[in-house]
Amino acid sequence: MSTMSAKAQAGKGSKKEPAKREPTADAAEGGEVAVYRARIRRVREAMGGQELSHLLVTNPLDVGYLTGFLGGDSYLVLGPGRPVLVSDFRYEEELLRFAPLCEIVIRNRTMGEAIAELLSGEGVERVGIQAEAMTVAERDSLAKKIGTKRVAATLGLIMKMRAVKDAAEVALIKKAVKIQEESLKAVLPTLEPGLTELEVAARLESEMKGRGSSKPSFDTIIAARANGSMAHYRPGTTKLAANQPVLIDWGAIWDGYHSDMTRTFSLGKWPRQIAEIYAIVLDAHQKAAAALAPGKSTSEIDRIAREHIAAAGYGDRFGHGLGHGIGLQTHEEPRLSHMLTGTRLEPGHVVTIEPGIYLPGVGGVRLENDYVITPEGAQNLCTLPMTLEWATLR
Repeated sequence: MSTMSAKAQAGKGSKKEPAKREPTADAAEGGEVAVYRARIRRVREAMGGQELSHLLVTNPLDVGYLTGFLGGDSYLVLGPGRPVLVSDFRYEEELLRFAPLCEIVIRNRTMGEAIAELLSGEGVERVGIQAEAMTVAERDSLAKKIGTKRVAATLGLIMKMRAVKDAAEVALIKKAVKIQEESLKAVLPTLEPGLTELEVAARLESEMKGRGSSKPSFDTIIAARANGSMAHYRPGTTKLAANQPVLIDWGAIWDGYHSDMTRTFSLGKWPRQIAEIYAIVLDAHQKAAAALAPGKSTSEIDRIAREHIAAAGYGDRFGHGLGHGIGLQTHEEPRLSHMLTGTRLEPGHVVTIEPGIYLPGVGGVRLENDYVITPEGAQNLCTLPMTLEWATLR
């Protein structure tokens, strides 16, 4: 089988979509292109196992993982020849530097029409689509244009590869962690009774942006006083108070890669019950983190923390999973949860450990760090302490 040039694929000789761009010097040099070519090669090997002649990559994060382009609104077509990256005028200049890796098609029609023409040529036998990223309507439209028998659903094909990070990816996550830690350390001395949750969130997000984070990993959680009992609380106008807890769950992004941490503080003396559950959560975190290692089941790690919390009498107040993978998304594979069938941890997995206890009307405690699985065990990517003494703000 052979793949037509991008120009021919995009419009069968049409002059409306000149596609091929000359490589720029900075993109043609260095090792980055080799990294992405190696990832694409692995995907093609997986495609062969599913008897796919082509794969249509529509998840923007998967496009970024395979090419380095994280602008969005662009699809990647993988076949026997050069990858084809289909985008639009908004990204035309930015995409010049990706020409050493891909043919670039700047469409002047709908994405569906441009993709259908690309996948209507000779040698296109069986096209894999990302079932987790494409709507039923998009799938049906493509099948109608190129033939139902040519379209085959795939599930998690690239997601499984993304779960195992290489050294460069781990370094990017470490940088994101450093940004978020330095930002929190800048904000902590400014916390005082009377500040609203939204004011604290704004300060923390501003500090992260000032240090190079493009945006927060997720909507920053600042949960003052009893609001900490809501695991995914959204900050509002509740004010911080003396001798009351505040739960902070925040994260940064560096070059597309996310970090995710949680700490719980008290502005002065700890309420008795919050101090009690803090010690339990800390022990649960440490026990689970110590057990992280290649070959261990994700459900087994979850169970270690869950059983410790249950033994202390708070099992019904820890309802979410123990952790999750992080990378180009804040939540990705693998998942450490009592609600899922366990999977085996591998070197290169980066996961959170985040046990919590949540008491309605009282407050909550969650303590979260990011860990990379190593051949020998696991490495904590975070450096901020978790002791009760450190978390006491005076």
